Amino acid sequence: MSQQPASSAHLHAHLDGDARHAHTIEGRSQGALAIALGLTLLFALIEVVTGFMSNSLALISDAGHMTTDAAALGLALMAQFIAKRPPSARHSFGFVRAEALAAFVNSLAMLLLVCWIVYEAGKRLVHPEAVGGATVFVVASIGAAINILVAWVLSRGEQSINTRAALVNVLGDLLGSIAAIAAGAIIHLTGWVRIDPILSIFVSLLILRSTAGILRESYHFLMEGVPSQIDYLQVGADLARVPGVVSVHDLHVWDMSPGEPALIGHLQIENMARWPEVLQAVRGMLLDKHGIDHVTLQPETHNH
Repeated sequence: MSQQPASSAHLHAHLDGDARHAHTIEGRSQGALAIALGLTLLFALIEVVTGFMSNSLALISDAGHMTTDAAALGLALMAQFIAKRPPSARHSFGFVRAEALAAFVNSLAMLLLVCWIVYEAGKRLVHPEAVGGATVFVVASIGAAINILVAWVLSRGEQSINTRAALVNVLGDLLGSIAAIAAGAIIHLTGWVRIDPILSIFVSLLILRSTAGILRESYHFLMEGVPSQIDYLQVGADLARVPGVVSVHDLHVWDMSPGEPALIGHLQIENMARWPEVLQAVRGMLLDKHGIDHVTLQPETHNH
């Protein structure tokens, strides 16, 4: 009689001595993201209409930015929901990387938006267009208030790489609203319409700087890079110094989920009978010195 395969829940279980890392994200409130999404969508619609009516690039840019923010918040909300799903037979690590993936997509969308704003601003610097300054000032002022409220809501929620990415988008949009306010006031008082594309380019550069950090962090995480707080070469050297260890090879260090480093590797040891003792020393050193809790090591004899 054939033996029944182990259940997925049993295979993913962590026993005594295993890592404390969980493959799901529990207890992370989605209320802040939901409120922020609703507010952003509502005003994005208003700003899109008034932006084209007033023919203001600063306001249109801010409207596009808020639309991107809405998409970012929607992705963040979806990613947090997905990240709570437990590991399955097809996804043994769970779905915690969904947050980093959403942050990466959000950042790419922001880069595309920046390129469009700069392109349109360049055309308007060469061929200025009339802009309704008073309308821009009023609508942008309301937009700034909405952005401040959304940023406050997000800052009070639990932080993750994806929530921070959404917050960066909102703060960038706040700068866009401030620029649009300035553009509207200057155009209304002086009639100098070139201030509209100039301030749009300035805000785009600020958005680019903020987005680059999130893009770099999420890309590094998705590519399973060594966590920034861990010195890979030092980890290898410290492993080799553990009594009973002869050498280290096939060593890999990465983040299972943001802030949860993991390590796998092969250790050549002097005496296989002392492996439990060596493993205990290795695990203690990795946790105390490098903060690595999720450790999987394969012992090999010196003559292997």
